[in-house]
Amino acid sequence: MKVTAAILPLLTVVSASCLHGTSLLPRAADGIVDINSFNYTNTGGPLTWYGLDKKNSACSTGKHQSPIDIVTEEIDYASANSVHFHIPSADNAKFENLGSGLEVVLTNGTLVTKSGSYKLAQFHFHTPSEHRINEEYYPMEAHFVFENTAGSIAVVAFVFELSQFGYSTPLFDSVFAHIDDIATPGTYTKTNSLDFTGITRHLNSHGIYQYTGSLTTPPCSEDVAWYISTAPLPLNVQSYNAVKHVLKFNARYTQNALGQDNLLEVATSELK
Repeated sequence: MKVTAAILPLLTVVSASCLHGTSLLPRAADGIVDINSFNYTNTGGPLTWYGLDKKNSACSTGKHQSPIDIVTEEIDYASANSVHFHIPSADNAKFENLGSGLEVVLTNGTLVTKSGSYKLAQFHFHTPSEHRINEEYYPMEAHFVFENTAGSIAVVAFVFELSQFGYSTPLFDSVFAHIDDIATPGTYTKTNSLDFTGITRHLNSHGIYQYTGSLTTPPCSEDVAWYISTAPLPLNVQSYNAVKHVLKFNARYTQNALGQDNLLEVATSELK
């Protein structure tokens, strides 16, 4: 019994790591996609998004910008059973490297809240997390972006915490299985089958932070409804390293408290 107990943790780690590819060599990407004009480095980064396109003015002047530092004693929480997140299983989905990030294109999901019904447009990833919780950042964050017929946007977000036992949420094992195939920006591949049961159960089993902010990418449009799970999802080290190797760094800096002046405007006034 002692030998079995000692081996089980090792088997868990090995089995988890085996999910990240079926061969020693990556297969070729399925095709190419356009690369976003913005990024997170030097003159392409968040400090200059307005300079890239004047349509991005909210990035520099908006007063309800995301991401924020979530102060758990001050943030609003969604009331019980007020957020209905549903994404059916999918045989596969298009997985893109847009240069600025990794995005899964999938449109068969719905989000229903007190504000109305939304349809899934895509979900994507940030390393490290964009939101902080009581000033603590996390290794990664996923954003599920929904839009309604009027063009309003809602985002359901999950932060990730590295697992002590080598476990990852199965959905993301399926997404990241062929991440090496799209290591080059401007390429895409197809995911394995996707099952959203686990993250739906996770969202329904924990509290949900709620606030109104903005997109965290250009054009930084405001009036975006945010719903963020209070409990991190598990992520094994192998998955994290694989994602970080391709995604690098793509987190917008934490914005000012909601309703306060944009930090770029504050910095500009101080320079004067």
